[in-house]
Amino acid sequence: MNPTGHPHLDSLLAQFGDRLQQVTIPYPAELHFRIAREDILDVAGYLYQDLKVPLDLLLAVDQRPQRGIFELVYLFGDRLRHAHTSFTVPVPAEDPVFPSLAGKIFVAGRYEQEVWDMFGLVPQQHPDLRRLVRHAYWPEDYYPLRKDAGTPGDGTVPDFKDEGQPFRFQRVEGEGIFEIPVGPVHAGIIEPGHFRFSVEGETIINLESRLWWVHKGIEKLFETLPLRQTVKLAERISGDTSFSHCLAYCQALEKVAGVEVPLRARYLRTIYAEMERLYNHIHDIGFIAQDTGFMWAGAQGGRLREQLVRLNAQLTGSRFLRDVCLPGGVTRDISDVVHLALVLADWLKDFHEVLQVLRSNTIFLDRMQDTGILFPQRAEDLQVLGYAARASGQNRDTRRDHPYAAYDFLEFDVPVFEKGDVQARFEVRVEEIRQSVRLIHAALGKLPAGPLMAPFPDLPENKVAFSQVEGWRGTITHWVQSGSQNQIYRCKVKDPSFVNWPAINLAIRTNIVPDFPLTNKSFDLSYSGNDL
Repeated sequence: MNPTGHPHLDSLLAQFGDRLQQVTIPYPAELHFRIAREDILDVAGYLYQDLKVPLDLLLAVDQRPQRGIFELVYLFGDRLRHAHTSFTVPVPAEDPVFPSLAGKIFVAGRYEQEVWDMFGLVPQQHPDLRRLVRHAYWPEDYYPLRKDAGTPGDGTVPDFKDEGQPFRFQRVEGEGIFEIPVGPVHAGIIEPGHFRFSVEGETIINLESRLWWVHKGIEKLFETLPLRQTVKLAERISGDTSFSHCLAYCQALEKVAGVEVPLRARYLRTIYAEMERLYNHIHDIGFIAQDTGFMWAGAQGGRLREQLVRLNAQLTGSRFLRDVCLPGGVTRDISDVVHLALVLADWLKDFHEVLQVLRSNTIFLDRMQDTGILFPQRAEDLQVLGYAARASGQNRDTRRDHPYAAYDFLEFDVPVFEKGDVQARFEVRVEEIRQSVRLIHAALGKLPAGPLMAPFPDLPENKVAFSQVEGWRGTITHWVQSGSQNQIYRCKVKDPSFVNWPAINLAIRTNIVPDFPLTNKSFDLSYSGNDL
């Protein structure tokens, strides 16, 4: 394809000239090229610092079976120009090192730790190269996403020996400072995560989170399963985001295969995605209130959520919208458009009555105000996503910035608040609930006739594509490379929780220990989506 028409192309060519190799635009508004690893700092720094384009993803691919090398892929997303720029960097297998971007881009450091853990590629000059995914009892030289890694228990992998090896937590020293360890096993029915508080009295001086207690090998499973089963796997990455993760994955497959989804299916995907947003947001609103001691509100949140998941079951046969999205379209239609619109209108009225009670409770409001503040500059530096970002002044939403499904045919507002406290994250959810109902009503009113599915062929070999979806927590990214015999060679998954977890560590500083459950719930991040 002739690489013209991309907003970054001319400036990148002018700045770096022939240092950019194999320049292409494989899909509309997506620029791709190759560079040498010694050019990573210059090119990535120019995109991030000069062009102000955030780093959306960094991943590695083991290309040794075909080409004898590893590859790094860097993906930058420009929301203002509705465009993406990505570049690939070859890394020799005999010299698996590359320059770290962590000093320029905070989130790059976490991606680089993940690449080191899973592939054994070493980011040089990384400021904090502690293990991220592989806990201390993992074998030193076992890199599970290498093609020749083997499987634990098959005799090819060294023993996993948990001998109580300690993790090197950051230590805060000083008179009157002590530590409070919480987890990884919790009193509630939640997945494991360890939180190490350094406190003075009840004031939190520092918090460090340790995750990846239940690494499941999700990305490795994508490489081993038949294609149809990988769709079910995508639905199970994070149970409360089944539809959006599946949608992101299916859209990536559709780009690889060159399949155009029927317009009716695109509208239905939009409706189902907003139904998923609704039931999760009202659930969170109830639990935020409950964590302030307002138990009645927690019960109301549970009641309103239950109404929505039952409505999902009536529409699709699944409370959590599973087995609805497939490559090529959707499996479930909506026959009674008027009924759905009326039910949602009544539900929204009920929600507003609960909201009126919430906003009349001064104790509830006081507990949220000025608690767990994530300042806008910190949110930008951490590249936080979703409602957590929008509550901290970040005006970004993938539905608007990089439209997919039927969002480019629909109008909606993106609520943005500046304060960044628990109340701001609460208010973003409230406004997004209203916008979701509005979007569903608009989509139902414009729902076109036509088929639900397009024929889906076998995947062409060795083709790459990515897809982004604004899940209810924030932007979900799936990057796929097809392999032989209609299988996936590499699938990289990014749940917004991966970049949002560090934000809690900053937001909770200078708060008191009892503020942590409330602040944590206001972010409501996924352990499962993080611990792939």
